[in-house]
Amino acid sequence: MSHTPLPQQTIIAVVGTGAMGAGIAQVAAAAGHPVKLLDNRPDAAARAVEGIRAQFAKMAEKGKLTAEAAAAASARLSAVHELADLADAGLIVEAIVESLEAKQTLYRDLEAIVGPDCIFGTNTSSISVTAIGAALKHPERLAGLHFFNPAPLMALVEIVSGLATDKAVADTLFASAAAWGKTPVHAKSTPGFIVNRVARPYYAEALRLAQEGAADYATIDACCREAGGFRMGPFELMDMIGHDVNFAVTNSVWRAFYNDQRFLPSLIQQELVDAGFFGKKTGRGFYDYRDGASHPAAQTEAAQVPAGMIVICGESIAAEALADRLTHSGLSFSRAPDSDGRIAEIGRAVIYVTDGRSATQRAAESGVDNTVLIDLALDYDKATRLAMAAAEQCEPSAIAAATGLLQAAGFAISRFLDIPGLAVMRTVAMLANEAADAVNQGVCSETAADAAMRLGVNYPQGPLAWADQVGVETIRDVLAYLGTSYGEDRYRISPLIQRAVFAGRKIHG
Repeated sequence: MSHTPLPQQTIIAVVGTGAMGAGIAQVAAAAGHPVKLLDNRPDAAARAVEGIRAQFAKMAEKGKLTAEAAAAASARLSAVHELADLADAGLIVEAIVESLEAKQTLYRDLEAIVGPDCIFGTNTSSISVTAIGAALKHPERLAGLHFFNPAPLMALVEIVSGLATDKAVADTLFASAAAWGKTPVHAKSTPGFIVNRVARPYYAEALRLAQEGAADYATIDACCREAGGFRMGPFELMDMIGHDVNFAVTNSVWRAFYNDQRFLPSLIQQELVDAGFFGKKTGRGFYDYRDGASHPAAQTEAAQVPAGMIVICGESIAAEALADRLTHSGLSFSRAPDSDGRIAEIGRAVIYVTDGRSATQRAAESGVDNTVLIDLALDYDKATRLAMAAAEQCEPSAIAAATGLLQAAGFAISRFLDIPGLAVMRTVAMLANEAADAVNQGVCSETAADAAMRLGVNYPQGPLAWADQVGVETIRDVLAYLGTSYGEDRYRISPLIQRAVFAGRKIHG
């Protein structure tokens, strides 16, 4: 096998012509390959061909393709009726039902039809590539070719190697995906591959926050968007994906990792599934999408006066951003060194960025009763909202003063119950931890982990790069405090993060 892309004259076959299969066929045809589509449903392949041709025509109308290119790509598509019609294919991609038996049967049947150099690329998102290959006489020809929906628009493709996959096959698929305009990443066949594994904490930590009554769904979503920079909050994203699908993936990963607590499914989501409240597609999920229903607003603290002298402490990213925002707002302040991680003082209130402890615990351990914590932000200069928590020892006047100060700096403030790590900080720490564990276990490289999460699920930053930005030692401390607070193995720290801290380096070296 060559490590160069498949030649354009190579016939690509796509078996299964639902949204994903049709999308993959569109990508391959647009890249110049003859594409055959096959489906066991009557006329489904022919309908898919017409649908893809309509997409090419729309692209031509919008100027994204020339009329000639659209016509040529359309002409490269053909619907076929039986497996024997795929005998001359150089790559066969299956996008059929997520069933191990069905995929094994398909590729076993195809082995008797195709040539010895034909590559099998399964688009499975959750089934072991190793297990699919176990049914084949030549499992070395099989690799995962996992596109993301919608395939024509999403840049990421996971190239997944099973235990028997020939490295040359994986390299050829990698090169081919890149030639098709995609961003491929190599991954090992382990549960969830990269994206479906590393993304679990985004849902899991939000569900834990909700279960503890830290804040309501809309408020947690707003903080993740407006402070964390995520395109969608976790609850609206789960509603869009569908709880039947999202919960099934979580359960699949949890079971595949022998009930590892890090992937523990949520009782809250189980209830939604049991009720048939799958999200947008059924009209109800965390939110109500039925006609006439109103979308709840995030809880935002009423305006307070920033009463008292303002001091900005230290030169951390958060402190400097706060100073810039206050200057822009016309508020005067003085500067002082940072003695214990504090970023600001106003009156009797002392403001810190959360380090994974609750405000109450931090106040007790530091002796600073009027402790107020703010959440992590992707960019404190641009964030429009922050989650905030106060110690139980904190005086109401100090809470009001701290709230007023942050509001004067232009933040909408959402007051959370005093739970460890708030929302964005604990989520980013756990995303970084899971990505680090994937790298540490040889599933993928640091670069692949970050690219996969940016391109596969539109995270504003790769989780490992984010950990480097926040500080690997800070991420380690947040995880350690969460582990101590909850007494759960869920928050165990990846050896990769620990080594980076001990070596005094960033994760990316």
